Amino acid sequence: MRVVFAGTPQVAVPSLDAIAASPHELVGVITRPDAVAGRGRRLEASPVRARAEELGLPVLVPTSLRDPEFLDALRRLAPDACAVVAYGNLIPQVALELPSQGWVNLHFSLLPAWRGAAPVQHAIIAGDEVTGASTFRLERGLDTGPVYGVMTERIRPTDTAGELLDRLSTAGAELLVATLDGIEAGELVAEPQPLDGVSLAPKLETEDAHIDWTRPALAIDRLVRGCTPAPGAWTTFRGERLKVAPVTVVSPGELPDGSTVATGELLVMRKAVFVGTATSPVRLGSVQGHGRRPMPAPDWARGVRVALGERVGE
Repeated sequence: MRVVFAGTPQVAVPSLDAIAASPHELVGVITRPDAVAGRGRRLEASPVRARAEELGLPVLVPTSLRDPEFLDALRRLAPDACAVVAYGNLIPQVALELPSQGWVNLHFSLLPAWRGAAPVQHAIIAGDEVTGASTFRLERGLDTGPVYGVMTERIRPTDTAGELLDRLSTAGAELLVATLDGIEAGELVAEPQPLDGVSLAPKLETEDAHIDWTRPALAIDRLVRGCTPAPGAWTTFRGERLKVAPVTVVSPGELPDGSTVATGELLVMRKAVFVGTATSPVRLGSVQGHGRRPMPAPDWARGVRVALGERVGE
């Protein structure tokens, strides 16, 4: 089957590689235009574009999928199906209708749960124990199309969004190729999504990652893990933003000498820094002050000389 692949970030690269290594004929790649990145603010190609060029594949980089030149180029590639993983733009109807087998999307959730741009992040923040990936046929609605197949993955207690997404991107690539195989063989029929169990996973903005220390420790732990590596959980200290990497929930009995920690209060020990929450304290992992590199919380606390009773989040 002739396949065109559409994707942009690193999590899409395993699927690109899997299709390239499959019996399907990968005839082209669609990705988003080069974007400004890094401290130098230089234009950089997407990870999918970089990998596609290494593979010697034709690459289409449209600014709009409605552009007649792009649509003509896609017609010339004559795909039987287009496979999509985290492309980053909605596919217009005129493009959806071009391949005879449609556009097959790999989405990192168990649809209809967590439709949207950030399914893995929302699954962790919500405290889900199991997630997975689904392949479905794209239609005009947001992740509403009929489902071809699913795979499941347990969410580990210490998983960050980045770690979980890495596992799903690898396992999901196999699911995507298997889906293309089944479509080509005529053995796979997409089933409509159930009407119940729908939840939405919009893109997380910076403000969504702001830690509220008056919440329970487990909720804070999930928020921090769900926002790692992006957009990055944060609080404030002495009026400046402080990024926070994954924390560890501890019981009050684990604190030295039976110490207690008020909500948002910092307790600095030689090898650990604790913060009070609405329930149990949490131990900070690494933190990153404004304009600085990430560092272990005890090193940061010594450097800024945290005073007795000082708090974060004020």
